[in-house]
Amino acid sequence: MTAPEGRGIAGRADTFRILHVSTGNVCRSPITERLTRHALVDRLGDPLQGGLIVESAGTWGHEGAPMEANAEVVLADFGADATGFTGRELLDEHVIRADLVLTATRDHRAQVISMGHSAGLRTFTLKEFTRLVRAIDPATLPDAREEGVVERARALVRAAAALRGWLLAPTAEADEVYDPYGAPITFFRSIGDEISQALDPVVTALTGVPAPH
Repeated sequence: MTAPEGRGIAGRADTFRILHVSTGNVCRSPITERLTRHALVDRLGDPLQGGLIVESAGTWGHEGAPMEANAEVVLADFGADATGFTGRELLDEHVIRADLVLTATRDHRAQVISMGHSAGLRTFTLKEFTRLVRAIDPATLPDAREEGVVERARALVRAAAALRGWLLAPTAEADEVYDPYGAPITFFRSIGDEISQALDPVVTALTGVPAPH
């Protein structure tokens, strides 16, 4: 059996694959995927030049479904591209290929880890990862300009995993991004703002490039 392309536990050394996970893969994880891509383009010009690949899937993913219309509206608010998206059910191969898995909730994180594939050290909730990243001194990470974004990203995940037992959430709810499915656009926009605020320090830490003003 040939291992899937990517790194994770199995693959290519020149890419770093980020997997965003929610339930249906039609609201939270599509928003997070496309906002991550948008932020990477802002910082790197083209995220693929840095070797970063951003995907999403759902633990009860609506395979082939479009994202929710309100999710598209939220992405448009941020100037992010919503086109061409189709939902996916989370599969073993997605976890195997992923170098970093960021989930909407602790339940999603537990589900990913329960799939095996040594996923525990590279799976976090989005807000958990943000909290850990804020505690990491950027000077301890490889310089992306000299060693590449991929090496910096790998080092960031290792550093965050090492901190996890020491830097706990103030409350259990602090690590959750709640599901806006079926909610009005105002709630979708508040979730979009939460996701964007959580992603900003993460993308800055991954790339070594702050958000442009």
